[in-house]
Amino acid sequence: MAGVGLFSTLPTTLTAAPFRSFQLPRSLPEAQGVSSAGLLNFVNAVEDAKLNLHSLMVVRHGKVVAEGWWAPYAPALKHTLYSLSKSFTSSAIGMAVAEKKLTVEDKVVSFFPQDVPTTVSPNLAAMRVKDLLMMATGHDKDSTGSLRADPDNNWVKAFLAQPVEHEPGTFFVYNSGATYMLSAIIQKVTGQKLLDYLKPRLFDPLGIEGADWETDPNGIATGGWGLRVRTEDIAKFGQLYLQKGMWNGKRLLSEAWIEDATKFQIQSKGGSRPKEENDWLQGYGYQFWRCRNGAYRGDGAYGQYCIVMPKEDTVVAITSETSDMQAILDHVWKHILPGIQQTAITARPSAALKQKLTSLALPLPTGQPTSPTAARVSGKPFQIADNSLNIKRVSLAFQNGSCVCTLQDDKGEHRVVCGLGRWVEGDTDLSTIPLKLVATAVPNETKTRIAASGAWSDENTFTMTWRFIETAHYENVICRFTGDDLQLEFQKSLAVLTHSKDNRPVLSGKLLATASQGK
Repeated sequence: MAGVGLFSTLPTTLTAAPFRSFQLPRSLPEAQGVSSAGLLNFVNAVEDAKLNLHSLMVVRHGKVVAEGWWAPYAPALKHTLYSLSKSFTSSAIGMAVAEKKLTVEDKVVSFFPQDVPTTVSPNLAAMRVKDLLMMATGHDKDSTGSLRADPDNNWVKAFLAQPVEHEPGTFFVYNSGATYMLSAIIQKVTGQKLLDYLKPRLFDPLGIEGADWETDPNGIATGGWGLRVRTEDIAKFGQLYLQKGMWNGKRLLSEAWIEDATKFQIQSKGGSRPKEENDWLQGYGYQFWRCRNGAYRGDGAYGQYCIVMPKEDTVVAITSETSDMQAILDHVWKHILPGIQQTAITARPSAALKQKLTSLALPLPTGQPTSPTAARVSGKPFQIADNSLNIKRVSLAFQNGSCVCTLQDDKGEHRVVCGLGRWVEGDTDLSTIPLKLVATAVPNETKTRIAASGAWSDENTFTMTWRFIETAHYENVICRFTGDDLQLEFQKSLAVLTHSKDNRPVLSGKLLATASQGK
């Protein structure tokens, strides 16, 4: 199912979703001074460039003027935010500052006396909350890897044990470990986990339902990544910042905090372009990036965006899986920004835009829905040779326009139902930590949402695409049949995206004797 279009309501299949009551108002683009042609050009451009968008929402004057989801992604689905999570963590610090739980000048070591190293260096002693916020901890490199590798699973202690090579506040290094420490500080000073702290202060007022956050081994929210919310939730978060912290007549964040969080605090690094063409060299605030054109943004790996344009009174929310994050921003500046006018536009809205936004879809696996091989192997188990993935047995059952893939490993039996020429959505326990850049778990999550489809690319090759639709990523599973033999190859989307090799082995299987005799 593709997403909704210009101003239509949600599909009837989603009317029971509780977040409907908290929707932003809808409007035609031209009524809010936004060119339909510019929006359509943006969508066409990102598709032509194969930037793999999953969703788009554009808000002008507080009203949604365009929205779309590339099937099988859909309005009611949460999406992993990666580092866009950081901007939410920063907001929690702003709220705690307003409640006088801490100040940005407080020293980091003061919150964790039991975890400081035996010898505290002058630079570590000088590190402030503000330095965590502006990615200026003084570290030479991102500390996240060291935290996750800590044998004692004490990420706070591991962070404080890292050498601090530079004077805090003077040296920018993008450091997700710093944001994790902000989460740990929130938990320390409020007695609540980050998600619980934000729920009544941010999520409930904005109508953000069902948000979840990955945690460290001790239950502290990762802070710098791991939040999942819906696309409209991203847009509402940006709108809150555009409204300088006010929401429905109530102040959620101080205007001074929003000013400090979104202004230039330190010179950032990143990208290879000259500064005037590079949205990673416009400066960094408190877990927000400055942009060209007077805008600012929260963003996350592979193209998760909350772009706020104060001069234009506009918010753009995007989820995707792209290897070229600058390209998406380039298209926003090239196509959407010039089409924003100060007053309503008299031209009629583009019917082509509405049609486009209501028919967005990611490509299905290419090929035929059936093959003579399907009948020969359907439902018959293949014994898999010993392998590092501990996969023991695989079978594919073709029936009623679908394929049921059953995979047995050391954790049990798992099923994925694939549509033939269509997506079939469901839940799977095949992996409770589906393909992600950082493999941290969501508390109590035992299954993951999946949409799957398959096709015969030739008579003996069946390819499945498994999209983990609450993440940015997918998996291609290629099954090659030769006589009684099966070759099983996995391709994670991150390898496809970077034109690199998946490091997992190609598996070999043999049709079980009893199944072979019955063919």
